[in-house]
Amino acid sequence: MNRDVIEVAGFSDLLRRKNIPLSPAIRANGFVFVSGTPPIDLATGEIIVGDIQRQTEQCMICVRTVLEAAGSSLEKICKVVIYATDSSQYDEINEVYGRFFKSAPPARSFVPVGRWPLAFDLEIECVALA
Repeated sequence: MNRDVIEVAGFSDLLRRKNIPLSPAIRANGFVFVSGTPPIDLATGEIIVGDIQRQTEQCMICVRTVLEAAGSSLEKICKVVIYATDSSQYDEINEVYGRFFKSAPPARSFVPVGRWPLAFDLEIECVALA
């Protein structure tokens, strides 16, 4: 079995700085498994704060960047899971999310969660074809 850890500038840096034991993504057996991805400014490695639409857009930009670093793309996503601290923001999240999937969107789950230890309200993970 081939199992490759994917390094992503900004994201990997944040994980190391905060001593968080996870990889942005793993590529294995023809799939890319993207960890829950918060709204990270990939240029600085800092969390983006702001309204839920801004956070959703940045999460999706990060997911796209992680997938590209693994040799995949948004078009190859099979399943997405969105974790949000406020389910009443579902429509605003969907509005931004939909811009990234104009046709044939992947399977998806939306899960309301409690707060994270860092200051963000949204995290998106996915599984894609490599």
